[in-house]
Amino acid sequence: MKKDQILDLKQEFLEYIEIERGRSVKTVENYDRYISRFIKTQNISNVSDISERSIRDFRLWLNRQLSRTHVGSLSQSSTIKKRTQNYYLIAIRSFLKFLIKRGHKTVAPDQIELAKVSERSLDLISQEELSNIMNGPEENTIRGLRDRAILELLFSTGLRVSELCSLNRDLDLKRDEFSIRGKGEKVRVVFLSENAKNYLKKYLEKRDDFDEAMFVQVAGKGGKNLLKKKPTIRLTSRSIERIVKFYAIKAGITKKVTPHVIRHSFATDLLSNGADLRSVQAMLGHANITTTQVYTHVTDTHLREVHKKFHNKNNK
Repeated sequence: MKKDQILDLKQEFLEYIEIERGRSVKTVENYDRYISRFIKTQNISNVSDISERSIRDFRLWLNRQLSRTHVGSLSQSSTIKKRTQNYYLIAIRSFLKFLIKRGHKTVAPDQIELAKVSERSLDLISQEELSNIMNGPEENTIRGLRDRAILELLFSTGLRVSELCSLNRDLDLKRDEFSIRGKGEKVRVVFLSENAKNYLKKYLEKRDDFDEAMFVQVAGKGGKNLLKKKPTIRLTSRSIERIVKFYAIKAGITKKVTPHVIRHSFATDLLSNGADLRSVQAMLGHANITTTQVYTHVTDTHLREVHKKFHNKNNK
């Protein structure tokens, strides 16, 4: 048996999930990291080295690893979260399925049970906080118009930050909707509010560059020549995250606010105003409705009204 056969098979697997399964480059990078760590810590060279024991040992190793988090100026250590540990296990299960499909005898993927995790909690901001963030950019500058357009578009469409970054400036703003290719290469339709359309138009009218990207870097003082040397000035996901964080801090919000928090606001706003769960699922691009159901416990105004109307009536 060829030494380090597993590394060749891992590479084949990564190419398979990218080309045939349509996984994003980021997902492929994550799977590479998860599986490589399993291979390295368990000294796996061949498929025959993968056993229930090696998987159990890896789970123990994962569970005992410390991860560093930063709270203000303090650095704290804690074990890796169960949800994060599950990402490793999901990647290993996918790899095992691939191996079996290729005719290799190995551990059955369904023997790997995921760790139980607590129900996901949502990072939410109030309508007033959202409004304060939206009104943060200065609209007399190209940077301010760009940032306002970003914020309006995030709230209008519920786009993921990676989806927002992928947009090009040829978007047809005469229409109230457009198609976006999301996770797993699935296409869905999202909708533009009047505010989003207006700010996008204002921003695009002020643009004097020729980059195809919808959202691009804005030159600081004397920085135009520097930008011209770049092959693209498209904003990255990290750039969008920094923009949202900046306006949250400017609005006096102390909790962490990310583009995904605005996506949460998009979903809860729809549900609070009577939208049905299936429609919200479609607009968010969730493959499974259980992912969307996490929003219902914070938006069920009907239950709140029932409690207020009928609870403890005898003592009133």
